[in-house]
Amino acid sequence: MALMAPKPPMGWNAWNYFGPGKINEQVVRETADAMVEQGFRDAGYTYVSVDDCWMALERDANGDLQANPETFPSGMKALGDYIHERGLKFGLYAGAGVLTYANRAGSYGYERQDARKFAEWGVDLLKYDFGYVAPGTNAPELFRRMGQALRESGRDILFSGCLGRTEVTEWMRSVGANMWRLSGDITDQWSSIVHVAKNAMSVAPFSGPNGWNDPDMMVVGLDGEGWASGVGWMKPEDVCKGCTDNEYSAHFSLWCILAAPLLMGHDVRKTRPEIARILLNKELIAINQDDLGVQGYALPPMSNGDIILAKPLQNGDIAFCLLNEGDSPKKMILSWQYCGWEMTDRVKLRDVIAHVDMGEFVHGMYAVVEPHSARVFRATRL
Repeated sequence: MALMAPKPPMGWNAWNYFGPGKINEQVVRETADAMVEQGFRDAGYTYVSVDDCWMALERDANGDLQANPETFPSGMKALGDYIHERGLKFGLYAGAGVLTYANRAGSYGYERQDARKFAEWGVDLLKYDFGYVAPGTNAPELFRRMGQALRESGRDILFSGCLGRTEVTEWMRSVGANMWRLSGDITDQWSSIVHVAKNAMSVAPFSGPNGWNDPDMMVVGLDGEGWASGVGWMKPEDVCKGCTDNEYSAHFSLWCILAAPLLMGHDVRKTRPEIARILLNKELIAINQDDLGVQGYALPPMSNGDIILAKPLQNGDIAFCLLNEGDSPKKMILSWQYCGWEMTDRVKLRDVIAHVDMGEFVHGMYAVVEPHSARVFRATRL
């Protein structure tokens, strides 16, 4: 079997915008079309994933999962065919318990049957969640059962484990998962973005080709709309107001440096030009998709608790991300002596967000980083 995820998967997942109540086959088809028309597919975003609530409340007479006849009347195979015809890949959701979090039929006790059905439908990615589990079972056992079932299904299906805690890094790869969630659900606000990013920084050594740390799906471009903004489940006064474009840019930069799966979460059909520029930044995507597959690690802070990440790249370059999580501009000092280079090395820096060559530096450099922002440099030793 070929490696399912030699690089961090890229695509779109329905949950962060559409949540449990607004997803249907027309939305998914229109999103697939938009991903092609707006250049996302050609930039590497290939997975189109339907999250919870695609299935009916009950299984059919044969014990098979079945599509919700009201929201997915054409069925899941037809939806998968539509996605595949556009050069994209089909992602689907299931749960390891007796019910999913949205109280739909879970896969507990039906793992082999469900995996065969997913293969029949042409599923390319399975997001496998963990809720309402049977007493006496444990997480590694349940995920291992589905991992084995997918291997026996007759189709290569990327296995995305969703349990939401850093401890899963100790065993998720062994059950066959190709990526694993590290925290609870992200929300469309700066504090949440920084929180889940720092959470991922703490387990950097566990990530690599065919097994990626997953901070969570992105909220870039939600703009205070949709499920991850709290619409439909938070009190009106608590609904997230969304992020600034600087914050969304920093969010994307962090996910690229962290070698995280890049799964868009906004309504792609309504992508603003500013958001498209963030998500289609070829230089940042190249850092995320680098063949070496190393997650960026935190450098010792030079001053004031600076957060600076370094990501070694296959050709010998190093990508640096300088994050200012605070509310005031910050002068941040970058030194490459912690990365295998010498202080006296001449290093060429390129700003990959602004797409500007910065020149040559010796001993290090400093950069001003605006509040709630990040700067990313690709460094080449001369």
